[in-house]
Amino acid sequence: MSATDSRKRVLAPAALGLALAVLCHPDVASAAVAFLGETPRRALPLDHLGALARNHLALAGLGLALVGIGGAGLGILATRPGATRLRPAIDTLAAFAQAVPPVVAVALALPVLSFGGPPTLLAMLLYGLMPALRGTVAALEAVPADAREAAAALGLTHLQILVKVELPLAAPGLLDTLRTALVLAVATAALGALAGAPTLGTPVVAGLQNQNLVPMIQGAAATAALAFLCEALLLAAAALAARLARS
Repeated sequence: MSATDSRKRVLAPAALGLALAVLCHPDVASAAVAFLGETPRRALPLDHLGALARNHLALAGLGLALVGIGGAGLGILATRPGATRLRPAIDTLAAFAQAVPPVVAVALALPVLSFGGPPTLLAMLLYGLMPALRGTVAALEAVPADAREAAAALGLTHLQILVKVELPLAAPGLLDTLRTALVLAVATAALGALAGAPTLGTPVVAGLQNQNLVPMIQGAAATAALAFLCEALLLAAAALAARLARS
């Protein structure tokens, strides 16, 4: 991919994220509601929205770490020479986790994990496990076999080959996997509001309860803005990693 194409891939989600961020402003959200023919009611102040966004990002970051450790770890395990027989079981585990809707995971986890972040983290882990696993496997399997063979001929151990050869060469694919996992984590973190976690889903839930469209638009737009801006950031990182790998 050329540098121009890479910039276009980054600029599109960045521009959309910034446009959605503007929609979060109380005045803009109120104007949007008025344009839709509804009477604007009380909007969420920007400082409160910013605090929710910070909590949202922190929760999504923790979820991403869990997904990265679980999904990437299983992906690395599945591609090891001696773990071929484990591949069907790993795929089945990831497929089962993906089959559980995040809302259901949050609801089922409440009696055990109580309210707040833990049920949401479980939902993020279950929902992001399969994409992270498959992306990691695809990235590692795309590493040329001759690179592994050359490293083995130099006397490197399996762990050294993984760390010094496979992971660096697979970095662009791994970053793409991380981007997908992060976007999923940001989107799923909004469900934390159902478990009492203060996220950008909170004004959406409150707006539904109070029949107030303004905070609903603010919360939904802010969540989408975070997702697009995070995607743009990781697309830029993936493009940089690709250039470094080629050099």
